[in-house]
Amino acid sequence: MSEELVPENPETEEAETVKQRKNGLYPGVSDELAASMKSGWADTELHGLEPIAQAGHTADRRAALSARFPGERLVIPAGKLKTRANDTEYAFRASTEYAYLTGDQTQDGVLVLEPKDDGHEATIYLLPRSNRENGEFWLDGQGELWVGRRHSLTEAEQLLGLPAKDVRELPAALAEATGPVRNLRGHDAGIEAALTDKVTAERDEELKVYLSEARLIKDAFEAAELQKACDATARGFEDVVKVLDKAEATSERYIEGTFFLRARVEGNDIGYGSICAAGPHATTLHWVRNDGPVRSGELLLLDAGVETNDLYTADVTRTLPINGTFTPLQRKIYDAVYEAQEAGIAAVKPGAAFRDFHDAAQRVLAEKLVTWGLLGDLSVEKVLELGLQRRWTLHGTGHMLGMDVHDCATARTDTYVNGTLEAGMCLTVEPGLYFQADDLTVPEEYRGIGVRIEDDILVTEDGNRNLSDKLPRQADEIEAWMAQLKG
Repeated sequence: MSEELVPENPETEEAETVKQRKNGLYPGVSDELAASMKSGWADTELHGLEPIAQAGHTADRRAALSARFPGERLVIPAGKLKTRANDTEYAFRASTEYAYLTGDQTQDGVLVLEPKDDGHEATIYLLPRSNRENGEFWLDGQGELWVGRRHSLTEAEQLLGLPAKDVRELPAALAEATGPVRNLRGHDAGIEAALTDKVTAERDEELKVYLSEARLIKDAFEAAELQKACDATARGFEDVVKVLDKAEATSERYIEGTFFLRARVEGNDIGYGSICAAGPHATTLHWVRNDGPVRSGELLLLDAGVETNDLYTADVTRTLPINGTFTPLQRKIYDAVYEAQEAGIAAVKPGAAFRDFHDAAQRVLAEKLVTWGLLGDLSVEKVLELGLQRRWTLHGTGHMLGMDVHDCATARTDTYVNGTLEAGMCLTVEPGLYFQADDLTVPEEYRGIGVRIEDDILVTEDGNRNLSDKLPRQADEIEAWMAQLKG
């Protein structure tokens, strides 16, 4: 990486407005260079921009938010850059709530809904174009010559369908604000400081919970984005199968890198850390080190999802025989998980309890474990009552999915896990069986085998739709699919 320049005179305006780096190679900026950098630039303002695809949907979401909190000022920040090390930052990802309500993904942005008459007036506060008069655009580490052009406020208004103002003026304005205020906490310390005497933890939590529950039911734009994410994810899984020989020659990291390439080409990123778990690593639920060997004859548990450019993610798992063929024992365990998943998916429908699909899948797995003699002479009912199957099933059978891989996480229990499924909800169905390598309660041949099958299921008016059905699930289909891809 290059080093940004630093101004020569610490008393100048440039020094006050730009971030300086110690030990830069240039001692400063001459007056002549500063003058040169102020002029000779073409006008790059964009005109006649069309609104982003989801502008109408974000307007509807803001209207629902306005109706929920009449007469209150609502503040939803995008967040700030976070330091990775010294003066390098992690890639920025706007807060889910901010992106959901605006469609914008830029750092430092803040959405403010000001009470007005019987509703609210929404304004988005953003960083304007980098200042060329004071040298910010080329001297500051976040100036446009360093990190790229950003939209002007006028351009942002056209794209987002919102009035846009300079975010640097917002903290002072909020500090002077009166009346009840709610703020989405945890994303912008400067905004929180400006509101410190105007908000309460209870009111802010209510705002956060509302925004989580608002995402339980996806609109048409969101459903299409989730389908797009699943389709790209399916292609990423195909990419992996095609290079399993290279992964055997290297490590799980080859699988991780292969899928990441698809995620970056077709979307914004991966939606979460890819789990590329070969052999006994498949029994570790969130194995993201991805530094182990890939061996023929063992299984690969690949849990990965592409995040679209509008930040909707897939979450899909397939367990694949690395050499293309299941052993009899691997197939027996795989088929048990497949049968459990089939039962779980069948239970996903409007009007069903959210827990129904979990209970259905767990019952099948408990029945298999009893049949295999792993739970003594206990009945299936007793096993489920005591939760003994969890030694090998470990986790819940699914979760809500959307802009976050575990979407709607702060929703109230009564509206989420104790709630009822409705058309437009999207959730994963992902049963698994995991026999740890050191588990002395199972036959030795079971140890080190982990299987999970996961699909993304959209609740429809008359049942459900599997968004990730482009990937095969049955054992025979898996083997035929892998053989075709390997040529």
